[in-house]
Amino acid sequence: MRCIMGLIGVLALAAVGCVQAEDMGGSGGVAGSGGSVGDGGTSGVGGVPAACPPLAGPDPESSIIDVDPSQVGNLTAIVSSARPGDTIRFASGRYELAGVYMWVSASGVTLRSASGSRDDVVLDGNYQTREIITVAASDVTVANLTIAKAATHPIHVVSTDSADTLNTQIYNVHIVDPREQAIKINPNPGGYFVDDGEIACSHIELTDTGRPNVQPNPGGCYTGGVDAHQARGWVIRDNVVEGFWCNAGLSEHAIHFWRGGRDTLVERNVLLNNARGVGFGLAAGGEARTYGDAACPGASGYVGHYDGIVRNNFVFANDPGLLSSPDGFDCGICFWSACGARALHNSIVSTSDAFSSIEWRFPSSTGVEIINNIATHPLRQRDGASATLDGNLQSAQLSLFVDGQNGDLHLDPSASEAIDQGVLVPAGLCDDDIDRDPRDGNRDIGADEAQ
Repeated sequence: MRCIMGLIGVLALAAVGCVQAEDMGGSGGVAGSGGSVGDGGTSGVGGVPAACPPLAGPDPESSIIDVDPSQVGNLTAIVSSARPGDTIRFASGRYELAGVYMWVSASGVTLRSASGSRDDVVLDGNYQTREIITVAASDVTVANLTIAKAATHPIHVVSTDSADTLNTQIYNVHIVDPREQAIKINPNPGGYFVDDGEIACSHIELTDTGRPNVQPNPGGCYTGGVDAHQARGWVIRDNVVEGFWCNAGLSEHAIHFWRGGRDTLVERNVLLNNARGVGFGLAAGGEARTYGDAACPGASGYVGHYDGIVRNNFVFANDPGLLSSPDGFDCGICFWSACGARALHNSIVSTSDAFSSIEWRFPSSTGVEIINNIATHPLRQRDGASATLDGNLQSAQLSLFVDGQNGDLHLDPSASEAIDQGVLVPAGLCDDDIDRDPRDGNRDIGADEAQ
């Protein structure tokens, strides 16, 4: 069942019907796309109920630690003393942190709201708490929370000097107005990494109110959505990420994996009014993670990302502020020094100028595949990169979409240029669409398979 939400036309998470109760906050940006917490309106998240079911309750055998806003001054000690497998359950309310932070160092710990609604619990850093939640252990879950106004990162996932951090789950969170990157993923310099995590069913946003608080150094706009260094095997799915741009300086991407990332899967996300959408890799040189299995024999020198798939995403820009800013809408999907990356069945639309809808750059971007994407602006090769292109539609008109001017990128029934015009893709690579509807034998171009 498809449930068109406001002007963005994305599927809502559903606990009951088509709208998830905890996702009823929003203002500003694209109508219906979110905003500050509790302002009314409706915020939709890509995916369907089957993709984003309610998080299972705590294991009855686990220890449950209940906290409420009156204990905010003790949260650092409570979280740091949690034992493996503990669940820390936040009672409803606003937690004014005023510098208080939470460092998770025991494996299997869960931080979640007691009600299951992310709108019921707000962890507010008020730009005094640098990192609000730091995950430094494996099998940790952060779920059903709103995390606002971190001075650096609302969530930071790190390895330690003695162990990898594996299997982090970030689920149904609402992150609002970070000063730097909303979710940062970093390895410890000692050779241990942060792998095999998932960010799902969440809403990550920078609002007009928060934009003046962005960290200006380096580059004038040091912020972004998800920013991962040297991470392997992450899944980023069924999220809305919006508003990451600045009046001066180029923001980092809505979703970015680089410095030797590998096997990243980015699917069924809705990326609204970000200066850059999805990025695999970035530079042409520097420090990066390497692998011992000849992961990319066709590339020589620096590789910023190995393999990985970007599929079934809506990437959209119509905010006049973004589009008139010095850097504008820079690129929708950006493969820089990204060996073996695949962009399959994405819809990338801007209502005004964009430098590129999809681009691949630098010589180590080899083995790249750009297949069955629909785009209003160029697919652009740069600086010695190489790619296989097939089944794409460039210079797409807004009339091909249900509401291309306002961001509903489902195909209009009259979109004959895109419907049944895609090429075959090997089984298993992209068998369904952004709504998880199956693709038929005559594939449509873009993220939506018209039904």
